[in-house]
Amino acid sequence: MTTRNLYAHDPGDPGWTVPATGAARFSWEYDDGRDRLLALYQKGKDKQWDAEKRIDWSLPVDPYDPLGLPDDNMPVYDTPYWGKMSGKDRDELRRNYAAWQFSQFLHGEQGAMVCAARIVESVPDLDAKFYSATQTMDEARHAELYGRFLQEKIGLVYPIDDNLQSLLGDTLRDSRWDMPYLGMQVLIEGLALAAFGMLRDVTDKPLPKQILAYVMQDEARHVAFGRMALRDYYRQLSRAELREREEFVIEGCYLMRDRLRGEVVLTDFGIPEAEAVELSEHSEYLRVFRKLLFSRIVPCVKDIGLWGERLQRAYVDMGVLELGDASLDLLMAQDEEIAEQLDAERFAEEEAGRRAEVAEAIARGAGGDSGTPET
Repeated sequence: MTTRNLYAHDPGDPGWTVPATGAARFSWEYDDGRDRLLALYQKGKDKQWDAEKRIDWSLPVDPYDPLGLPDDNMPVYDTPYWGKMSGKDRDELRRNYAAWQFSQFLHGEQGAMVCAARIVESVPDLDAKFYSATQTMDEARHAELYGRFLQEKIGLVYPIDDNLQSLLGDTLRDSRWDMPYLGMQVLIEGLALAAFGMLRDVTDKPLPKQILAYVMQDEARHVAFGRMALRDYYRQLSRAELREREEFVIEGCYLMRDRLRGEVVLTDFGIPEAEAVELSEHSEYLRVFRKLLFSRIVPCVKDIGLWGERLQRAYVDMGVLELGDASLDLLMAQDEEIAEQLDAERFAEEEAGRRAEVAEAIARGAGGDSGTPET
């Protein structure tokens, strides 16, 4: 069975071609480079892992309740539509929402893989090329595990959201070498990190919690990479050049806030599109979720030096300006700690299980030795 057979909608052409622009840049300077970036490169090498082995794929997942989220998170909860739904319909709605959300994670990770490869090609500095090569592998692993989760555990996939595809296309078509950093590392990765974190912290289901926690551990390094590279570069740009990049950030943030809401899931259940938009717009859960989506983006944008008056006004309009004072370093440290703690708990359980098996085997052997010999 191919993935196409699992799509909720026909995804159209199985491939998407984005015309490449810009130059491939080589560097013949093989000195040590920037210490901070090389330290991050070393960490990227040390922290590689195998999605086949680190994730416990034997854990069961209920496709009709894969995340264990309460029903009042649904935009249609406590509406006439919800009241008319059968139990089977509500199960399918939970499944479709999880499939839509994880499908966007999957498509975004493939986009991140392509953007990381584009950075290897276009960035002028060799130390940045080195780190981007490790990130390309990380993103391939993430696409692998999200694809497997959708295919094996949920059995349903949604096509890429038009607006996510538009932002990804704008990022890739720009000829300036820093734009894959800005579009992917800051905006799309920042959006993904916030979404991953919210689900990681509320789900009580062990398999999706593992996936989200381990992916976030990698993504913390990716955001740090983008911050280092762009902060250094943007110090050299003129005000006009910085304004161009701020306009890109403003457009991207409005696009993500206003369009990435998953109304297609509601229209799949027969709700008219205008009502689906209205229900999503006024959902308390999605309102909080939309604000949290910027918890990683706004402080990063400020940190790299894009903090002009027009950008600040846009963040005031979105109600997220105060997020600029959040500590990205603290958030990323927490992401690392949660993944490491999850590993420690899993390994402790496995070790306890092994000790119990050994003790049981010893007890059986002792019992056999004390029995009466056969004659």
